[in-house]
Amino acid sequence: MREILSRLTSAGERLRSVVQGDESNGKQVATDGGKTATQQGQDMLRNRLPVQWELIESSPFWLPPLFLAGLFVYGAIFWNLIISLTEWGGLGDADYSQLDFSMYSRMASDPTFWQATQNTLVLLVVFTVLCLVLGLLIAILIDQNIRFENTFRTIYLLPMSLSFVVTATLWAWMFNASNGVLNTFLRALNLEGLVISLLKPAAVQATTIQWLSWSTTALGAVIFALLWQFSGYAMVVFLAGLRAIPDEHYEAARVDGASTVRMYMRVIIPQLRAPAVSASVVLMVFALKAFDFIYALRGDQPGANIDILATMMYREAFTGGNEWAYGSAIAIVLFVLALLVIAPYLYSEYQRGEL
Repeated sequence: MREILSRLTSAGERLRSVVQGDESNGKQVATDGGKTATQQGQDMLRNRLPVQWELIESSPFWLPPLFLAGLFVYGAIFWNLIISLTEWGGLGDADYSQLDFSMYSRMASDPTFWQATQNTLVLLVVFTVLCLVLGLLIAILIDQNIRFENTFRTIYLLPMSLSFVVTATLWAWMFNASNGVLNTFLRALNLEGLVISLLKPAAVQATTIQWLSWSTTALGAVIFALLWQFSGYAMVVFLAGLRAIPDEHYEAARVDGASTVRMYMRVIIPQLRAPAVSASVVLMVFALKAFDFIYALRGDQPGANIDILATMMYREAFTGGNEWAYGSAIAIVLFVLALLVIAPYLYSEYQRGEL
């Protein structure tokens, strides 16, 4: 024991001499919690800088994507706004010396624009509401501990994995007036004549149902096809919300004598506000982006019944005489509609502290 104590004492004396010798030679020794003078200086710099030190240290990671997004996204939006204030036709150099709102004045007096705006808003609202309702009903049914739950959930969600072009091609075949599945099925049941008498516009003479041409069915057919594709997404969102509700809420409602319908209407569905808002924003954005679906379904001349702002923008800019300035003005209106959809959601998330 004495030998061990003597060795520890001698080792401590040697360490003390080394430290004192390094300090006398002007070397930096980490004697304050393992920090050298350089590290202490960095700590002082972090405390004195008005900007958080972590922001500066992470700048190599967020500066390049911020620059690229600012140039190719927000810069392109700003340039599109400037183009909409000119009369540029797409060829030659644009004249930026006289910027005015002539394209927007032309838009205000264009009946095609107002028809496309009406179709866009109807598609936006009706498709979103129906998709939320159908997705909620399917989610409630799947939440009843049914057999093969994962299989049904996959089947309902599978259409969303398809692109708009594939979906449009599929439903163009389904809606075909001559040999489409829907008309063939109705004809086999001897119901085609009844459907024609109910849905055919007054001034139209037809012996087959023109799902994508009649004013009474065209927009409804598009909404039905999009509903088939995206109701599975709403189902998954609502199902996740239902699984997050504690079982005690169900049990308390049953103890109070509430029926199943009253339990869901008064207790369960009010707690699904956050999933409903999130799903509605995504669905409305998809409704605004339905250009490729309608273009693959009917081309750039879909007709006044299903013409939306996105197809009109493309037609005016590329196939309608190269009216790039007018197409840019329509694009700005579409951009404002997207902001009106997304901005309230982002503000509510910011108020809740989620952003």
